[in-house]
Amino acid sequence: MAPLPREIEIDPRLAVGGAVATPENPGSSAIDDFRVHAMAALRAEGYRMTQQRGALLELIARSRGHLDAVALHQLARVADPRISLSTVYRTLSLLKRHALVTEVHLNEEHHHYEARIGEAHYHLICRECGGVEEFGAEVLESMRLVFRRDYGFVVHAVDLDVSGTCKNCAP
Repeated sequence: MAPLPREIEIDPRLAVGGAVATPENPGSSAIDDFRVHAMAALRAEGYRMTQQRGALLELIARSRGHLDAVALHQLARVADPRISLSTVYRTLSLLKRHALVTEVHLNEEHHHYEARIGEAHYHLICRECGGVEEFGAEVLESMRLVFRRDYGFVVHAVDLDVSGTCKNCAP
């Protein structure tokens, strides 16, 4: 598999919704883990590890933003112009089935995707400016305890995006 062009790895202008991880950015072992699990998921479902899929996995793993399928396709075509949008959708679907990417809605009519690397996090989405701020799972830990204690309910997964007005847009 050919490596991605260096400009994809380090040029934040190429990322939609955030900066792209750089070689100096920590977390390379988490990115490596993502790649290993993603390749295993592809093989388990009978897919070959093609150059196009490798480029997609690399982009998804290194993206620090919330890419939609069209933006991911545009970025991937820099690495390999033959990548089709249907390959992007099939790969995202497979990664989602194997819990390797999270589908994020961000109050838009289309989905965004991010690799499940590192700590779980959730999103505060401003309805005015469209800005997205992430917050950690520690905020939800007390809710898990209350659900268990008061309702006998064990939380296995949380899908949460909070919509409102950010501090810059609030009156």
